[in-house]
Amino acid sequence: MQTEPLRVRVLPLICRFYDMTLRALIIDDEPNSAETLRLMLGYLPQIEIVDVCHSAPAGIEAIRRLKPDTVFLDVEMPHMNGFDLLAALPDPSFCVVFTTAYNHYAIKAIQFSALDYLLKPIGFDHLSKAVEKARLWQSRHQQAEQYRIFFDSLKHQNQALHKIALPTFEGLLFIKVSEIIRCESDRNYTRFFLAGQPPILVSKNLGEFEDMLADYNFLRIHNSHLINLTHVRRYIRLEGGQVELADGSIVDVSRRRKDELLARLMR
Repeated sequence: MQTEPLRVRVLPLICRFYDMTLRALIIDDEPNSAETLRLMLGYLPQIEIVDVCHSAPAGIEAIRRLKPDTVFLDVEMPHMNGFDLLAALPDPSFCVVFTTAYNHYAIKAIQFSALDYLLKPIGFDHLSKAVEKARLWQSRHQQAEQYRIFFDSLKHQNQALHKIALPTFEGLLFIKVSEIIRCESDRNYTRFFLAGQPPILVSKNLGEFEDMLADYNFLRIHNSHLINLTHVRRYIRLEGGQVELADGSIVDVSRRRKDELLARLMR
C-alpha cells in the first residue's frame, strides 16, 4: 500500500478536530457552586456537561465511566480533595481546570499540571479563556492519537490492523476498517454499518469516504452505497443486480457498476 494516499486522508481529519464538542465533567462538593458553573458553561458553544458530581469518589467513578475531555475540579472537598482524586488516577486522559476559593492552592495546582486555575467566584471571561485552552488541549491530544494511528498503519500491512477516525456528533470514533460492512449516503452525512455494532451517523458525505477507503477493497456500487467487498455473501441477478452482505442486508447495484463489481468479486 502506498503511504501518500493515507497521509492525504489523515490530515484533513486533523484539521477538523477544533470544531468538536468539548465533553466536560464538574466535580464540586458545593451544589450551588457546581450549578452556577454548569449554567455559565451553558452559555459557551459546543460544550456538553456529561455529569455533575459532589464528591471525589463519585467524580472518580464518573471519570472512569464517561471519559470526559475536561474536568472542572474543586480543590477543597471533604475526605478526599482534588489533588487526592488526581493521584488516584494513574494515567488521566483528560485536562484539568481547578476551581477553588483559596488562592494559596495555585502553586500546587501548577505542580499537578492543571490546564488552568479558576478562583471563585468565577468570572465569565476567565471561564471562557479556560474553555478555549481546553479546546486547544483536546485538539492536540486527538491529533497525537491520529498520528499514532497513521504511523501504526504505515508499519503494518495487515488490513485488519488499519483504523480510521470517524467524526461523529459525540466526538471522534476510531474503528477498524475491516469491521465496516457498508456505508450509506444520507444527504450530507454517511451512515456506517459495522459488524456486531449499531449503525453510526458520521458528519461527512459518502464521496469523501469513497476516496478514503479506495485502497481497502471498497467499491461504490450505487450512488447511495459503498460496500466492503470482503463482506459480500452473494450476488443476486436482476437488471443491475443486488448483493447480500455479511449482516444480511440487501443492497442494489447500479447497471453501470455491475461489470466492475463482478470483476472485483472474481479476483
